[in-house]
Amino acid sequence: MSNPVLNNNFAAQERVLDAEPMSISGTINKILILLACVLVGAGYNWNLLLNGYSDKALMLGMGGLIVATITAFIVIFFRNTAKYLSPVYALTEGLALGSISYFFEASWRGIVIQAVCGTFIVTFVMLMLYKAQIIRCTERFRAVLLTSMLSVLAIYIIQFVASLFGRGIPGIFEAGITGIVFSLIVVAIAALSLIQDFWFIEEASNNLLPKDYEWYGAFGLMITLVWLYLEILKLFAKLNSRR
Repeated sequence: MSNPVLNNNFAAQERVLDAEPMSISGTINKILILLACVLVGAGYNWNLLLNGYSDKALMLGMGGLIVATITAFIVIFFRNTAKYLSPVYALTEGLALGSISYFFEASWRGIVIQAVCGTFIVTFVMLMLYKAQIIRCTERFRAVLLTSMLSVLAIYIIQFVASLFGRGIPGIFEAGITGIVFSLIVVAIAALSLIQDFWFIEEASNNLLPKDYEWYGAFGLMITLVWLYLEILKLFAKLNSRR
């Protein structure tokens, strides 16, 4: 599946018959909590940079990225930790996003609010398309999405390895037409991943999973939202670079 968190195994756990089950409304509440944690972390690091504490902010940003990555893998492999580690992931991811967003904003004024609004608009549109069943999360849909995700991942890995030798994939990470088209494609893939996330959360709720799985569902959706925001941010940076 495209999202390593919200996969078929997640949606097919045993039902809860003797306790309060997971619900969609409960998962939404957890998502709001995680969003608040991201905003707190991002706002704190942004404020440090704004007031000239760049060394401290960069250290927190890098440390936050490392902790968020480690925490994410722990939650993926040990789902019962989601209740405790999801807020940690969101807060530390927020520290990293605060640093990244600040430097984008320093180069293109207003780009961060554009990317934030773009992320929420895309999320809302995809939710409406999902609820209206205009886009259905079928087996074929998930297979195509998985192939697309792996292709993008391969491109990023190749670019990273090539950059270590002073090289890179020409065009796609630049502000030319090729780079903009590539970013549009990646944004579209990230947006379609939301459809799958919504489906998994709904299926898990219908299967009456334990209530603590609301944290796990919220955590999985948060990963996609962070990815979508970063891709939209890069797309807007390329568009602004052409002016």
